[in-house]
Amino acid sequence: MDPIFDFKEFIGLVAVVLSLGVPMVAIVMAFIAKMKKNQQQKELRQLIIENKTDPETAKLLIDEPKKAAQPRKPGTIDLGTLRTACILLGLGLGTLIDWLAGISTGSIYFWLIVAFGIGIGMLCSFLVELRLAKKQHPTEDNWKDEN
Repeated sequence: MDPIFDFKEFIGLVAVVLSLGVPMVAIVMAFIAKMKKNQQQKELRQLIIENKTDPETAKLLIDEPKKAAQPRKPGTIDLGTLRTACILLGLGLGTLIDWLAGISTGSIYFWLIVAFGIGIGMLCSFLVELRLAKKQHPTEDNWKDEN
């Protein structure tokens, strides 16, 4: 007797829907965000005109701060790279533990150990960032601890 519901076909259908649906949702959400931003800018300009603000103040209100790529100061580090490296090291550690334990990728234990490895990587990244922040911006309490 053939089953009425074939699970393998359902998985294929879900994969196709998600692979097409996720980019479409992302595009629609980006469009909506852009439209809201334009609406807010329009309302701001109308308020400036209604309140008869001087041109210099209006220019400061309308112009967005430019996010030009500025070179990093010597002695600073890129914390995004540190965070990514720690997460990938944790992922690798979790996968290595899975491989050494002989756990198959279909098992829930595989994913739990991988997630635990990623969590360890994120925790290490947080601790390193916290220590670096204390060194870069010493407060009175930190200064007392060092002396």
